[in-house]
Amino acid sequence: MLGSLEVSALGMGCQNFAGMYGPPTNRQEAVRIIRAAYDRGVTFFDVAEVYGPFLGEEITGEALAPMRDRVVIATKFGFDITPEGKVQGVTSRPDRIKRVTEQSLRRLKTDYIDLLYQHRVDPTVPIEDVAGAVQELIREGKVRHFGLSAAGSATIRRAHKVQPVTAVQNEYSVWTRDPELEVLATCEELGIGFVPWSPLGMGYLTGTVTPLMVHGPADLRANLPRFTPEARRANWPVVALLQRVGARHQATPGQIALAWLLARKPWIVPIPGPTTQDQMDQNMDALQVQLTAADIKEIEDGFAQIKVQGARLSEPMLAMIDTGAKLGTSSKGGNGMSPLR
Repeated sequence: MLGSLEVSALGMGCQNFAGMYGPPTNRQEAVRIIRAAYDRGVTFFDVAEVYGPFLGEEITGEALAPMRDRVVIATKFGFDITPEGKVQGVTSRPDRIKRVTEQSLRRLKTDYIDLLYQHRVDPTVPIEDVAGAVQELIREGKVRHFGLSAAGSATIRRAHKVQPVTAVQNEYSVWTRDPELEVLATCEELGIGFVPWSPLGMGYLTGTVTPLMVHGPADLRANLPRFTPEARRANWPVVALLQRVGARHQATPGQIALAWLLARKPWIVPIPGPTTQDQMDQNMDALQVQLTAADIKEIEDGFAQIKVQGARLSEPMLAMIDTGAKLGTSSKGGNGMSPLR
């Protein structure tokens, strides 16, 4: 459960079909994989206007049109995107929120969006105004639930007072623990669901991203500090830890990483983003892995002995992550998180 919204235990991120770790997936193949995920029980699909841009929503809308009334579609606004697809920073002006939502509805081939997130907090627009704009869309029947992505605790609380927040989506995985500082506790207190993005550490936690692998210019990871050859080599003990636990369950390290998240709270719903049928099937098979208390203790104790090398995102990307402390005079303090996360 994400707040009052019921979804499958594991969702699907549709970002990577539009090209994030290389060229976009063949469109018809992407449609086929999304529909295959639905056949395996996935009812929660996550996308955003900026993926592509626009291509991710188009693929998702085409794939899910035949089963629209049986799935939950989440999408996001918040980037300033020209009609030609150039991304020019963030913007969450209320008039723009309403305009781009109409565009998302058309691309998604639907007349309502189940869960509409603000993708990145806009420091120039009070979060209360953003929540109010989404509230109007909910009253009009075009949106059913409100979410926040990459938001800090103080921002979540302010938004929730205006329009109840159904879900918060932040990066969270075995090797990225920032939400544990405050955001998870805030979600639990307020009855808000939590959706971890990059639950597989951008593929690293699957054990398939070796130190010698070369990331091409179209691959986001080519510019991330945590994915330099040196960092990939230094961080391998995280994968080795997951492999050791996985050996007892006949499971891959990626499946253990997903099972770890699934075991934490019933309101935590990871959204791994496959690009192939095999990746999707491996992700779904993680639902069969039942970690014991001893397994979880081994992961926690083992990870406590590992110092992860490299920032998880580039400096410009990290600068867009909200800490809740920089959003106007009504925000009293931050959430205790370092902005470099």
